[in-house]
Amino acid sequence: MTLKIAVLSVHTCPLAALGGKETGGMNVYVREVARELGRMGVDVDVFTRSQNPEIPRVVALGANARVIHLPAGPEAPMPREEVHRHLPEFVANLEAFRRRERIDYSIVHSHYWLSGVAGLSLSCRWGVPLIQMFHTLGQLKNEVARAPEELEPDLRIAEEERLVVAADRLVASNPVERAHLVWYYRAAAEGIRVIPCGVDTELFRPMDQGEAKAALGLGPAPALLYVGRLSPIKGLETLLEALPRVPQRGEPIPTLVVVGGDADEPQNGHVARLRERVAALGLGGAVRFLGAQPQEGLRLYYAAAEMTVMPSYYESFGMVALEAMACGRPVIASRVGGLTTTVQEGVTGYLVPEGDPLVLADRISAILRDADLRSRLGREAARRAAQYRWPCVAEAVCRLYTEFRPAASRHLHLARCQ
Repeated sequence: MTLKIAVLSVHTCPLAALGGKETGGMNVYVREVARELGRMGVDVDVFTRSQNPEIPRVVALGANARVIHLPAGPEAPMPREEVHRHLPEFVANLEAFRRRERIDYSIVHSHYWLSGVAGLSLSCRWGVPLIQMFHTLGQLKNEVARAPEELEPDLRIAEEERLVVAADRLVASNPVERAHLVWYYRAAAEGIRVIPCGVDTELFRPMDQGEAKAALGLGPAPALLYVGRLSPIKGLETLLEALPRVPQRGEPIPTLVVVGGDADEPQNGHVARLRERVAALGLGGAVRFLGAQPQEGLRLYYAAAEMTVMPSYYESFGMVALEAMACGRPVIASRVGGLTTTVQEGVTGYLVPEGDPLVLADRISAILRDADLRSRLGREAARRAAQYRWPCVAEAVCRLYTEFRPAASRHLHLARCQ
């Protein structure tokens, strides 16, 4: 019998463009693992809340994998805490879909706390195991929140605490996240499996930097890249403060390419404050805000830049770092969370104290001025990223499934992790 998995990604669709308020590494993770498991012969249905009634209800991801958009409240974007009120409708519509399709799922695999709440209801109803991956943790986000609007509600913390106890297995993306689950949530260490995030090394791979710059119209001048949401916790302001400190006397300020942000971002929000800071620092000609970009176009930006900079105050893993590394470019990142395991100090890039523009500027300058160092870091970065291919992540996930469904082992021989 084919293994059938119900994957829940309630608040965000894995098909959405990256860099917006509700999209990021989790979208990539859900999409790529589902596709790879499908290639291994596992039937994977990814359920997400419909945010646009014009989008088809069922969209194929690849062999044996599909995304199902379920109505749950208004079919439009809404704050995450609002989504929680509509979870009973989401569960009811998922169950109705299952009955129509006459499917019996073997495992529920939930991503993020909202999905976990729905997943727990379904796992109890169906009598199947619940595997939970949080991707980010509310208590950790609250510790480093840079603005009141970044504070996570008590509801999220309470639900995460409930899920830590109730889920049959928890998945952490690295040992740091595993330790956080044990320390902050009193999770049982023996119930946590560490499975890293991955990278598409067929898409993200080294290419000639000059060609990439020409394709993007960047010119030969040094360029830095930031990829991510435009929220205070991502630390872009620190990078802006560092930028004027990078050049020596007489040198131009390097171009900073900012990929991320929503087109509907309010003009009085954080993005407006970032643009005001750019103007105050005299960086108007050096900073380019490009908005969210499809993954297929990101490779050019990674390849064109001298380095990618991640000045975050919190990252559970740091998939952007892995993508940049796969393209053969160094990464400078804050010494926080999963970035401490993704970026190797002095080998694939540098780790710096979060919120310190002086140290950040010093490290940027060191890489810009030393072509040999830049080349060595880039080579080692690509070598390390090759260890995190999605087929290897999917194989690890499938091995986790065998802990509850031993028959899942018959899919392992189709894994492409070599």
